[in-house]
Amino acid sequence: MKTKIPVTVITGFLGAGKTTMIRNLLMQAEGRRIALVINEFGDLGVDGDLLKSCGAQACRDDDIIELTNGCICCTVADDFIPTMEKLIDSDALPDHIVIETSGLALPQPLIAAFNWPGIRERVSVDGVITVVDSPAVAAGRFADDHARLERERRADEALDHESPLEELFEDQLSAADLVILNKADLLHSGAMAQVRDAVLARAPRSFKLIEAHQGSVPATVLLGLGVGSEQDIANRKSHHQRQHEGAGDEDHDHDHDHDEFDSFIVELTTLQDPAAFVMALEALIEAHDILRVKGFVDVAGKPMRMVVQAVGSRVDSYFDRPWSSAETRATRLVVIGEKGLDRAVIQREIAALIAPEALGAA
Repeated sequence: MKTKIPVTVITGFLGAGKTTMIRNLLMQAEGRRIALVINEFGDLGVDGDLLKSCGAQACRDDDIIELTNGCICCTVADDFIPTMEKLIDSDALPDHIVIETSGLALPQPLIAAFNWPGIRERVSVDGVITVVDSPAVAAGRFADDHARLERERRADEALDHESPLEELFEDQLSAADLVILNKADLLHSGAMAQVRDAVLARAPRSFKLIEAHQGSVPATVLLGLGVGSEQDIANRKSHHQRQHEGAGDEDHDHDHDHDEFDSFIVELTTLQDPAAFVMALEALIEAHDILRVKGFVDVAGKPMRMVVQAVGSRVDSYFDRPWSSAETRATRLVVIGEKGLDRAVIQREIAALIAPEALGAA
């Protein structure tokens, strides 16, 4: 670890607060030059753009590499290896590399890739950090009644009682060296105790676990773990690896399939009433069971762009920076959900939130 560039892998489900945590990290880097690799599910690079505009001296725009419209865990040879080679062969080496995976990524293939020849000699995984959305867990999204599900499974052997989202959550915990229970400020102490118990009940291996408010965690906690996680990849098996080993199929190679999810971009006109838009968007997300909405909004009369970040039916919005003269003001939102989203209806209904006359004319 002393002669290698340390890499921190930050994973976590959609909307858990990974980007906010990285922004906070960059603002307290204490002189370290940090390179970022941002991987998003969808063509619109929202997270990378937000990090570029944060103004931190620790990370210049040239140190931010965005990989959009693809999961880095599925494109290791095509995307990850060339990206790492670019960073470690540059004239000005970073002191630390932070990789933010897509919220739909399996961390295990990415961690294993650090054992590739030419990579393992130059970099090492300082630690894997999984960010958990505490209010989502408190709402029961991943805290299942296992006994009830097992009874149902026995009653119907054809029943697949574990959704892809639950498996992703379990896999992200399995890979972790440190788990951040984020958004703890949104829950009372009793609810947070339940979240902690629910996460530990799903954990297939041990890890450190801490609570955080609004993604605020000291850099001294996140960086310098010194684990060398790639050397312990055998103990960080995915759900499917453990499942097939239990069935005596140790050599089974299960591909990570993103066909279980849909992602598309909605492009809209200028918004007149931000408050009304946010309220209506909450209801629309709940009605269509959308997992995630994020993007930028052009608000009439405002020189700054509005950021929209929605997780489930919780929608946050804020103005982050002025529109630059080099960019076209526009409203562009990424919509992410499980397979089967009615894209045409959702696009039409979101457009109607911007311009109500659009729905009547459709």
